[in-house]
Amino acid sequence: MLIDKLQSIYERFQYLEERMSDPSVVNNIEEYSKISKEYKDLKEITDNFLIYKSTQEAFNQAKEMVSDPEWREMAQSEIERLKGELELLEEKLKLLLIPKDPEDTKDVIFEIRSGTGGDEASIFAGDLYRMYTRYFDTHNMKYEVLDVNEGNVGGYNKVVLDVSGENVFGKLKYESGAHRVQRVPKTEAQGRVHTSAATVVVMPKMELEEVNINKSELRVDTFRSSGAGGQHVNKTESGVRFTHIPTNIVAESTDSRSQHKNREIAFNRLLQKMQEAQVYKYETEVASKRRSLVGTGDRSDKIRTYNYPQNRITDHRINLTLYNLTDVMNGNLDEIIEALQVADNAEKLKGEIE
Repeated sequence: MLIDKLQSIYERFQYLEERMSDPSVVNNIEEYSKISKEYKDLKEITDNFLIYKSTQEAFNQAKEMVSDPEWREMAQSEIERLKGELELLEEKLKLLLIPKDPEDTKDVIFEIRSGTGGDEASIFAGDLYRMYTRYFDTHNMKYEVLDVNEGNVGGYNKVVLDVSGENVFGKLKYESGAHRVQRVPKTEAQGRVHTSAATVVVMPKMELEEVNINKSELRVDTFRSSGAGGQHVNKTESGVRFTHIPTNIVAESTDSRSQHKNREIAFNRLLQKMQEAQVYKYETEVASKRRSLVGTGDRSDKIRTYNYPQNRITDHRINLTLYNLTDVMNGNLDEIIEALQVADNAEKLKGEIE
C-alpha cells in the first residue's frame, strides 16, 4: 500500500514536470506558480522514493548472488547493509507522507491560568511559566508578556504571552489542557500532599485578512434623502446604499448633496463594518477554541500530572511516565514533546497509507 501511494506521487511529479515545460503554462504566471509549488512540495518525497527504488533493486540483486558460492559472503554482507538502509528510507518516506499542518509554522498566543487549588494553583501556574520560558529560551523563541494577573502569595492567576520563532505552534500545540500537580504546598503547614491544577492554552496567531471587496458582490442603490436639506435633497437621488451580498452587510450615506461624495462615504462605512464583522468572528472563534482546549480546569480534567514526591511526570494521552520531573521543570521538555509528535504522526500516518 505504501509503495502504491509513493508510485502514484511519483507519477504525479512527472506529470507536473512536463506541465512546467509547456509554453501555455510558462506564459500563465498564476498557473505556473501553482504547479511549481506542488512540484516543489513533492520533490523531497520523489527524490527519496527513487533512492528507495534503487536500493531495493540492489537488495534484490544481492539476494540473487547468494546462491553463487563465490559471491555468497559478499552478497550476505550487502544484504544486511541494504536491509538497514531500506528500513531507514521506509521510515523517512512514511514521515514525508504525513501532510504538514500549515498552522505549525505560526506564532502563538500562550496562556497559563490557575485552576482549582487556590493559592497553590497560582504558585503552580508560576512554576509552569518558569518551565515554559526556559524552554522558549533554549529553542530560540522570543516571548512577550501581554497580560498578567499575579497570585496573592506568588505565581499567577493568569499570564498571557506572545511567543514567536520557528515552527512554534508545531512544537507547543500539545501543551493545551489541564496540568495537575501533586505535592506538599508551600502554604500547607502540616506537610500533606495536595492536588491542584492549572490550565494552558496554545492558540496559533491569526492574522486578520485585508478586506477586499469584489464589485460583482455589491449591490448599489440610490435614493432620495429625507429630513433636513430642503428641496434639493428631497428631489435628487443623492443618497447611496451599498449591500455586500455574501454577508448582507449594509452601509449608506446621505451626508452630502453630492451622490459621488455619498458613494465614497458609504463605501468606507461598508469597509469598516466588514472589518468589525471579521474582528468579531475572529474573537468568537478564539473564545470557542479556548473553551474546547482547556476543558473545565478541574483536577480530574488533566492531560499531564506532575508528582513532586516521586519526581515523576506522566502524560496521560500517550501513557508516558518519566522520572525526571526536576529536569522537566527546568525547561527540558523535548522528550515529552517529541513523544507526543511521534504519537500524533503515527495516527496521521494510519490514514495516509490505509
